[in-house]
Amino acid sequence: MSERADPMADGDETVTAAHGAGGERMRELLSDAVVPRFRGDSPADGIGIDALDDGAVLPTGDGALVVTTDSHVVDPPFFAGGDVGRLAVAGTVNDLAAMGATEPETLTCGLVVEAGTPTAAVESVLGSMAETASAADAPITTGDTKVMPRGDLDGIVVNTAGVARIEEGAELPVAGLSPGDRLLVTGPVGDHGVALLAERESFGFDADLESDVAPVNDLVAAAVDAGTVTAATDPTRGGVATALVEFAERSGVGVRLDERAVPVDDATETVADVLGLDPLKIACEGRMVLGVDEGDAEDVLSALRAAGGTEAALVGRAVAEHGGRVVVDTGIGERYLTEPSGEQRPRIC
Repeated sequence: MSERADPMADGDETVTAAHGAGGERMRELLSDAVVPRFRGDSPADGIGIDALDDGAVLPTGDGALVVTTDSHVVDPPFFAGGDVGRLAVAGTVNDLAAMGATEPETLTCGLVVEAGTPTAAVESVLGSMAETASAADAPITTGDTKVMPRGDLDGIVVNTAGVARIEEGAELPVAGLSPGDRLLVTGPVGDHGVALLAERESFGFDADLESDVAPVNDLVAAAVDAGTVTAATDPTRGGVATALVEFAERSGVGVRLDERAVPVDDATETVADVLGLDPLKIACEGRMVLGVDEGDAEDVLSALRAAGGTEAALVGRAVAEHGGRVVVDTGIGERYLTEPSGEQRPRIC
């Protein structure tokens, strides 16, 4: 019998932190290693892994199931505005909502805990998960727990999966934009990443920084009720920049962004400026980017503001020119917007 080669011993190429940062390097890993191996498993009339969307859409004959999963590790695990438990539930609920599924049927809870982690910390994370799930009307009905030896893991990792049902044709794919569609964000951007970075590094900024982490399925539902939403995604790793680049590339359109229209809280903008960061490339965990039919844009904006997205804003539009690219109008000129290609600090989701 031939001896099997050990893949772990072949170190010519390795996975780096940049491959998990949500930008260009991660998409390369998915396109090169993941999608080719599972493309054949994608549903013929739905949305599968080859779409690289926020979830899968599986037709059932009388509608469709939407399924999504995500693993969450954040540094620090407890931060202003939330913790890894709130992040895990909100992230999965928002991924479902980004696919058009605003009424989750069930979530799962998988915990991987480092030995030596205080029991009080685990209980606090679970409490946050229960509270956030209740707020989103997303029951947690099954799960799993593993404990790793001390030093083999950094604290607590939470995996959540979500399942929901939608009516036929109700999905909101990233590839759904058409020229003329307006682009809308549901609130100020960059709060999550800046708040975590400032807390992790103990910069001591005299600013009121707090993560935006929250479920936004209610906002997406309000938007869909008010008009024709054509596409959606949540701007997590890579921020709004990655979200817009994905819209442009997968829809085959250009995107024109009015930088001055993008809402950014004063504290977040100040800290980002000091650190040399672009708020458009900083993660959010309680926001959604929507494509909306031009004729419904103002109605959808009004509905979002009435539903609690008081700082929602129209920030751009899809155009026929610049296919696959994002053009930013800065007020004094134009530039192309690219997604982050390196590692994000700190770990944010």
